Parts: sequence; C-alpha cells; structure tokens
Amino acid sequence: MNAGDRVRVARDGTTYEGVLMPSTSATHLVVKLDGGYNVGIERESADVDVLESDVYDVESAQGETGETSEIEFDEELPTISLISTGGTIASTVDYRTGAVTAQFDAEDVLRAVPDLAGRANYRGRVVANILSENMEVPIWQDLAHAVHEEIENGADGVVVMHGTDTMQYTASAMAFMLDLPVPVVFTGSQRSADRPSSDNVMNAVCAVEAAKSDCAEVLVCMHASESDDVCALHRGTRVRKGHTSRRDAFETVGAKPLGEVDYDTETVTFRREYTSRGEHELDIAPDLEEDVDLLKFAPGMHEGMLDVLSDNAGLVIEGTGLGHVHTDLIPTLESYVDDGMTVVMTSQCLEGRVCDRVYDTGRDLLDAGVVEGEDILPGTAMVKLMWVLANADDPREAMRRNLAGEIQERSVPWE
Repeated sequence: MNAGDRVRVARDGTTYEGVLMPSTSATHLVVKLDGGYNVGIERESADVDVLESDVYDVESAQGETGETSEIEFDEELPTISLISTGGTIASTVDYRTGAVTAQFDAEDVLRAVPDLAGRANYRGRVVANILSENMEVPIWQDLAHAVHEEIENGADGVVVMHGTDTMQYTASAMAFMLDLPVPVVFTGSQRSADRPSSDNVMNAVCAVEAAKSDCAEVLVCMHASESDDVCALHRGTRVRKGHTSRRDAFETVGAKPLGEVDYDTETVTFRREYTSRGEHELDIAPDLEEDVDLLKFAPGMHEGMLDVLSDNAGLVIEGTGLGHVHTDLIPTLESYVDDGMTVVMTSQCLEGRVCDRVYDTGRDLLDAGVVEGEDILPGTAMVKLMWVLANADDPREAMRRNLAGEIQERSVPWE
C-alpha cells in the first residue's frame, strides 16, 4: 500500500473510498475522497483494501505545490512582498484531529497558488504562524515593522496573508501605524485549500493585483459574492466580517466597497477617492497603549461591571442607538474621565453615527466627558484609541478627527 493507490478504508461501520495520500502522521492515513475533500483515519482501527495501484501520480501532483518555486526576476514586473501571519489561507489539515492548522510559510503560499506566477516578482516573509484569534498587539507591531522594512527595501506593494476572524482589527492597526506610499492588501480564506469550494486562489490573485494598483492604502481583498468572479476591496478601517463561513463574508459598513478586482480580466476599479501611490512618504508610528478595552452595553448592565475597567487608560463603549447606556452608569463613567481615562462612545447599529445631543442620556454622557465616536466602527475605535493614546498630544481631539478613512464625512443611505 503506497501513496497514489486507490483504496477502500472501513472504520467503525463507515467506508471511505479514494486515493491514499502522503501523511505526516505515523498514526493516521490520509485519503482524498472523490469529492475532493481529504479525510484522516486512525491506522489502528482501519481495515484497508487496495483497489488499484499507482492511479495517482502523487510526486508529479506535488511538483506544483510541494516544491519551492524558482521565480525568475523580471525587470518588467513590480515586486510584491507576501507576508504571512497564518490563518486559513496559509493552513493545512491536521489529520490527527481533523482540524485546520496554520502551518504554511509564505513560500508555501507561492507553491499552493501557481496562478500567482508571472504577475509580479515576489519576496516572502513570515511574521507569525497563528490562527487569527491568537493575534496580539506585539504581533501587530512586528507586522508594522515588517511592512515598513519591505517597502523601504523596494517593494511596490505588500500582500498580508491573515486569518479572517480578526483581520479587520489588524488592518485598522496598520492603517493607523503606517504612512504608506504603496498599497498594503490584506487577504485570507474562508475555506481551506483542501476544500473544493476554497476561496484561497482567487483571493490571493486579486490581492496581488490590488497591491499593484494606484491605491496606497490599507485594503482588505475578499470575495464580493459567492461566485468566483469579483473580489471587493474594502478600506481597512471601514470593514467588518459579517458572516461566519460565506466566501463573501466581508462588507464595507456605511458604503459600498472602495473598489473591486475582476478575477477574469485582472482589472482593478475604484469607485471613490483614495490616497494615491506616492502621495505620502513612508513612515511608522508603532507605539500602542494596550490598556484599552471594548465594552458592549446590554440592558441590565450594572455599575459593578465597570469596576474591573477603572484603571484603564481608555475605554470604547458600544452603546445603543445614537450612543446610549443606562443612566445609572453615567456617574461611574464621569469619575473615570475625571481620573484621566479617555472614554469613547460608538453604536451597536451597523449604519449611522453617534449623536448624543438628541436625548437627555446623550447630553448627560457629553457632560460627563464621553467622546462621540461619530460613525467609526467599534473595533476600529478600539484600535484607534490604542494608537492615539500612545501618539497624540490630545487623544480626545484625535478621536474626533478622521485619520485613516475611519470616519465618513456623512452617513447616507445607499443601495
């Protein structure tokens, strides 16, 4: 029994049929089913029959994705840096547990997506190898330094491979920490590469095309629909993940996406104004105040819930509607402001902006010194507050000012 054989495997009353694949585990078999999915089966409890030998040339197939590609430098092409932080786009299956595990480096991404060849000259760099729920502030800072160094060393654009679950936070952090002369494009994958419906190839290809564009901002590039036709380009400070598993999970809040990439024609189109390539000089301000929290208000929340936050440097609140909390919480918030904490109010609503001048509660919050967060997204507000507390002379004024496209001039309905 060898890799490439067609096998039938019986285990615990269930039968699997497919091609035996190479396995990194001595305790598990890996079988590629006819539908394209891989399954890991414990060897001890498996009854295996070889149906046909050498039906699949594993070594040849792995030649496309299992060897390091030698990409010749082409002076006619731009140089794009691929920076890996982990996530599903840079993941494979752990056949011991059946779970998806981040373990590819940036060079593996090039091997796994041969369609990237010929589009640019590439440099690969690994900053982290984690699933994005494990992202931390020091890794944001490492990533900012890595992006800065890659651009300083001549990269014409940067693509960051990142897990989708916290991508919006990291994209916001890069937007505040970096002044950019070239595009920095985040992309990821909702579905791992072993699944027939994986979105990793299209997202990676479109991200590279976006990184070659004229828009020198932090962008998030993900599927615009469930079809493999167009990727949307979202401004990094205005994007959120709105679905757990759909390929078109990401949306720009309060507007249509900033632009799009047509997968077939490789055309990049923008629909609104943006910062152009070369408009800003490269700069970095990586300091962040970590002692900042994001608190979602809910009915019944009492003053004791705030006690644990009393020593914070900053607090962002997701309030109701126009930006409200229970009136009983206002004296506590006022005392925190008096002690030097910066408290910012955002809204739980997906559209619209905070306005604390309409109702008594809002006016009381303003009198208590709470800062209106305009229409900034709560997660983005948290990241921004971390940055302004470490870098701005007047954090309250900076939170009211648009720094990286996080605050829109107007909140209007759109179709």
